[in-house]
Amino acid sequence: MAVLTAAAVYYESAQTPVAFAAMTGNTARTTYSLTSKPWSSVVITTGVDPYTVGPYGVMTGGEVTAGVASNSVRLAAMTAMMPAVASASATTGVVTVSAVTDDSLTATRGTSAGTAYRISSLTITSAGAAAMVAADGSTAFVATRGAAGGPPSIPLGSIEVAQVKLTTSTAAAVASSEIYQVVGDSLERYDYPVYSTDPIRGQITFSAALPLTHGTSAVAAATAAKLVYARVATPVFAEISRARNWVPAETSNSTNSEQYYDLTLGNYSSSLNQATFEAALTDGVTDALLAKRGINLLFKFVPDKNKVPYQITQGVLGIARSFAVGANPTVSFTVSPLQESVDFAS
Repeated sequence: MAVLTAAAVYYESAQTPVAFAAMTGNTARTTYSLTSKPWSSVVITTGVDPYTVGPYGVMTGGEVTAGVASNSVRLAAMTAMMPAVASASATTGVVTVSAVTDDSLTATRGTSAGTAYRISSLTITSAGAAAMVAADGSTAFVATRGAAGGPPSIPLGSIEVAQVKLTTSTAAAVASSEIYQVVGDSLERYDYPVYSTDPIRGQITFSAALPLTHGTSAVAAATAAKLVYARVATPVFAEISRARNWVPAETSNSTNSEQYYDLTLGNYSSSLNQATFEAALTDGVTDALLAKRGINLLFKFVPDKNKVPYQITQGVLGIARSFAVGANPTVSFTVSPLQESVDFAS
């Protein structure tokens, strides 16, 4: 049993911006985490999102069409989420790629009937430029990346925009039916698979595993998924003096039932409560925390300031002040969250 004699409540008093950094995926390639956490939701710069998650992929444009010259294709202007590219925006992670209409993008054909089935991929490289890569040819198409007759493995740091699937070794114009741009198969988009964000844990979770499409060379096995980056801001916490009675945001369940002639059927519903705490203020008017009302802030509760475990809650701050005669001005604070408070052991 522990008696809370050294507990404390902290609030997000300021933010520390963190530049785009690579997120680390779990073994299943569904959950990606950033070392810097939790993520602030306070807008630091007008017009700039407080945090940006950047899975690599095409955002807008990028239609691939047949070129005029033999074996060539053309690329429409496009934007892509590629935060590590030197020309990408430092705040949005977006890179702009100009159209390629000079027939310089060439698909590779097989040299004989035995290698006629060959797939080339149009990519945007880690330098932000359009380029073609090709796997080896075979007598039929296969699905395995890097294999003869299969799609090439894409260099890590690049994204795939389209595949060109050729079936003859004779130079000729590329047919529109030989160009494939299928999301999740031959086209990497930044918003596929969809994902949910957990700013408290500093994680995102995709609805499906990111496919293995990248490898050390075009003809090597694909061993990696596309890159995922994030730009965030972490909170600077300040202790709230004379605080007490912290209640975290947690989910509670309630039961309802419907009665029938032969039985009673039950059901339940869940609800997320507000976090609450109280504090005695200096004058109840000029205290710094009062200026944060209506802002989506991070709060940190520590059961014992001499130990490691803590709890993080994020939500919109609300206040209810009381000015009793002969007493300190007091405030009952509410924190309206979008998710439960999260416990951290370290």
